[in-house]
Amino acid sequence: MNTLMLAIRNLLRNRRRSLTTILTMVVGLTAILLFGGYRSNILYGSLTGFVQYTGHLQIQHKGYFIDGGDNPTAYGIRDYQQIIQTLKDDPALRDQLFLITPNLRLGGLAGNFSAGVSRSVLAEGLVPAERNAMMQWNQYGVKSYALPIPLEGKGNDAVVVGTGVARKLKLCSLLSEHDCIPAVSKARQDAGQVPDDIAALSMAEGEQKPAIPASENRIEVLAATAGGAPNVASLNVIKANNMGIKALDDVYMAMHLEQAQRLIYGNQPGQVTAIMIQLQKTEQVAAAQARIAELLKQKFPQQELDVLDYDTLNPMYKQTNQFMDSMFSFIAMLIAVIVLFTIGNTMGTAVVERTNEIGTLRAIGLRRSGIRRLFLCEALLLGVIGSVLGAISALILAYMINHSGWTWNPPGYSYAYLILVRVGQDIPLLAGSVLSMIAVTLLSAWLPANRAAKFEIVDALRHV
Repeated sequence: MNTLMLAIRNLLRNRRRSLTTILTMVVGLTAILLFGGYRSNILYGSLTGFVQYTGHLQIQHKGYFIDGGDNPTAYGIRDYQQIIQTLKDDPALRDQLFLITPNLRLGGLAGNFSAGVSRSVLAEGLVPAERNAMMQWNQYGVKSYALPIPLEGKGNDAVVVGTGVARKLKLCSLLSEHDCIPAVSKARQDAGQVPDDIAALSMAEGEQKPAIPASENRIEVLAATAGGAPNVASLNVIKANNMGIKALDDVYMAMHLEQAQRLIYGNQPGQVTAIMIQLQKTEQVAAAQARIAELLKQKFPQQELDVLDYDTLNPMYKQTNQFMDSMFSFIAMLIAVIVLFTIGNTMGTAVVERTNEIGTLRAIGLRRSGIRRLFLCEALLLGVIGSVLGAISALILAYMINHSGWTWNPPGYSYAYLILVRVGQDIPLLAGSVLSMIAVTLLSAWLPANRAAKFEIVDALRHV
């Protein structure tokens, strides 16, 4: 207690120097926490987005992830409904599962023949109710930009496209005026009619092209069947969604799983290219992945299936994580060096100015360890005060930033995202930064304190 009171008196005696040191720590810790909170928001936000769209895990045919993206028929998963039920019934997985849903990805050519335009698309067949339920997963409570897919309750021929696809296909009724240029008028008697060869393909599959209501945006989608022959479906585009990433927005199409299976497999039993699995907690991924792989090997050995985690499925997440970690480490190290030299200079100056005082304390019986403890106690007080004020400052600034409405457009994205920082929500970041700042303060004071403890009494007393 005497050491603590003496340390407080010494800090108050040199108020200007103590205040300057504390301000350095406050600014440094505030910068670390704000950038760390920004980093946390990006990482947790991107993780949430990837899990909402692709799941924590996916069961795929071996080799599909590397080579099968454009060939769903060669990498289809048979008996996928039985696999899903097996996973749901497993006692080890039952409490970990959030949702399981099948998915079929296929490439095709979409055409709006009334406008004389077409473009390649990357379509996915999905179960709308289950896919929309996936969007509800939000373990970290971040701001979610996931758009529900409005196919639920719609006809089997309904599809949703990206705004880039709608713009290319001249589906201007689904877009704002400045986002779409209507098709140039063409003097064609057959305008609005599907070409004969395309219509013949539709009829070959037993589908007579229906009359097009004025309220519908009809397109035709051409895809290769499992047998290699082309197949065509007449579809009604009910909405154009901005998918966020322009490269995806320009090719995206979502349809009912049954419609996608009919395009690829015709009247044969339908297959899927992936089974998406969402877990309750991200921390359960490793255990669930091992258990699912074991079940597939035991009960479905006739199919070569892989279980891929979200890190593998989304390399961008891992790369973003590494980049943000390296930036945060560099900034934290830079600020730590500044604080280290500032505290070291403060304590070193204090030792020189208080040499006579050190000699007096030693003369009245204070041991070398007591001198060392006194200076470390002063550094600890500076560290605690600076860290607490820095944390409070960061929390206040984080609140102001989160309610400012500031936005930015990430590279390659089509719309703006809010600038948010997670300081109070990321307890490990907050506690770790505060404790690290205190540790740096003690480390910087160790050498001056040790030097003060080594002073000889006579030499210290004669110092002027």
